[in-house]
Amino acid sequence: MSTVITKTLQATLAPPTAHKESKLNDLLDVFRDALREAFDSGARTMSAVSDIVTPYDLPYQAKAALCNHVPKLHKTNGANELDKDQPIRLTNQAATFDRSEDRDYEYTWCVPRSGWGTNFWIPLRITPDQESLWHDLVSEDVKPGQIRLQRYRTSWELHVTVQYAVEDPATDGDPTHIGLDIGETALITGCALKDGSPTDPFVCDGSRAKHLRKEMHTTLKRLQERAASEWRIEDRFSHYQNALTDIVEKTSRQTVEYATQFENPVLVMEDLAYIRERLDYGAYMNRRLHSWAFARLQSRIEDKATEAGIPVEYVNPAYTSKTCHSCHRIGRRVSQAEFRCPYEDCHVSTFQADINAAANIARRIDPWGESVPLDKAERDDSPRDGSGRDTATTPREQSSSQQMTLTAFRESEPSTSRN
Repeated sequence: MSTVITKTLQATLAPPTAHKESKLNDLLDVFRDALREAFDSGARTMSAVSDIVTPYDLPYQAKAALCNHVPKLHKTNGANELDKDQPIRLTNQAATFDRSEDRDYEYTWCVPRSGWGTNFWIPLRITPDQESLWHDLVSEDVKPGQIRLQRYRTSWELHVTVQYAVEDPATDGDPTHIGLDIGETALITGCALKDGSPTDPFVCDGSRAKHLRKEMHTTLKRLQERAASEWRIEDRFSHYQNALTDIVEKTSRQTVEYATQFENPVLVMEDLAYIRERLDYGAYMNRRLHSWAFARLQSRIEDKATEAGIPVEYVNPAYTSKTCHSCHRIGRRVSQAEFRCPYEDCHVSTFQADINAAANIARRIDPWGESVPLDKAERDDSPRDGSGRDTATTPREQSSSQQMTLTAFRESEPSTSRN
């Protein structure tokens, strides 16, 4: 038996000529205008979105992507607003690539535009450790999915999702489901579920990453206020990003090592697609959570787990931090670290909140566990200390695999009001 794996390939466009740069900027501006109008209209069906975006001067691959994307924002993700740094989205019909060893840049992509004969080719700088998958993509040995093109300051990044089959690891006996809750205070909280009970939890502290991100924001803001040279700002930004990447790599490795102690482990994570659209903790907390690459951490865990022969599954994230892992009814999170079940007939009174969430995530691998209890107590479940909870990302619809770009950092300045 084999399992279909979805992965995101990343490449940077080689510096385009002024003429091609202008075409790319025009494509991005028109796409965002069409997305904004379709989203603001409240369109929830593909046909309704099609009626709105058809007049726009966009390639058909972009219009088709909008027809799929906008209804998901409203119906599946309940988005209240759009992230302002939206990428260009294209269907897999735009996956036209070429490869030649005779060129300085072996791989090139045909950028689609509206009209006949207006497409143009542009070279790609691929991620070295993904070269084999890029080769398979050009050879049509893997199936392409959605394409996203994002502008970062003076560069453009291309992300292509691909699907390919891998052999299922051989297992003897029942699997051990291990839920992973990804957050900010605790980067990873893991918990195996045996006979319905949380077993041998694992917590990876996030204080170092939290400190680095705060220090990065303060340092870069001061450099900008002092009109520091561009190279100095770039240098400090790269320093912090390298440190955060190191944390992601070490954390993902520790997580997979934790899973290997169990028999027939299966890692279970929340499907956190469209996390940016769903976050609504106020301007200050939204900036902090937007700057942390939840999707990259999940992606690296999945990569390392696949290499170790450990299956990875994704489940619905709704109410995982608010549900009691024992009685499966809605309780409350009285603080960042404590979950409380208010029902007297449940043996759980208080429980460590992240471990409780991880146990719920593990339980949901069972299709019957996807239902959400409707017996809610009327209470305020928001954290009292102002910290945010991530209960909503996946390697399937990922944000950029980088931690954060300098442009994104500059555009995420905190509000003077700390909501």
